[in-house]
Amino acid sequence: MKHLEKIFATKLLKVKAIKLQPANPFTWASGWKSPFYCDNRKTLSYPDLRSFVKLEIARIIMEQFPEAEAIAGVATGAIPQGALVADVLNLPFAYVRSKPKDHGLENLIEGELKPGMKVVVVEDLISTGGSSLKAVESIRNNACDVIGMVASYTYGFKVAEDAFKEAQVKLVTLTNYEAVVEQALQSGYIKQSDVALLNEWRKDPAHWNG
Repeated sequence: MKHLEKIFATKLLKVKAIKLQPANPFTWASGWKSPFYCDNRKTLSYPDLRSFVKLEIARIIMEQFPEAEAIAGVATGAIPQGALVADVLNLPFAYVRSKPKDHGLENLIEGELKPGMKVVVVEDLISTGGSSLKAVESIRNNACDVIGMVASYTYGFKVAEDAFKEAQVKLVTLTNYEAVVEQALQSGYIKQSDVALLNEWRKDPAHWNG
């Protein structure tokens, strides 16, 4: 996995999916300020990279969750990759909304997950883990068994690690914060001084202000 982490981190940097803005921090949905942003959705615009992500996630599912009977993507970021992965594996696909649709059938889960199905959730990015685990809860409330989650990237925050442990969800990712920072430094994308700033932010992202 270490080899894969470095390869994918390099590919993300190459398409500028990794943004570093210490002087003009990003604001996440959680309200946290961050000098660092990972935009995995850019991978969809590059056919070779899109295929790489699709095949690697499919391989991980076959190796680590061979009993999977369905794939569920987390809206909206993981809908495309989840559908592509389900197609490779020839498995049913559904996706989970952040909240029920406000018209029509008012579905929270779009598609069909039959009770008792063993489901692997596909996610694009893990930060605090809140929205990802909310999707897991929705699937479990649908009487299905979530056997694991595969994501393209994780920041590796302790709050997320603790939340996944408490929810008893095994998480596997293609790459992570450490691998991206290491490859960014090696390639000259960031300087050593940037690493110190990033590590300071990562210690307590909820209270970091730049």
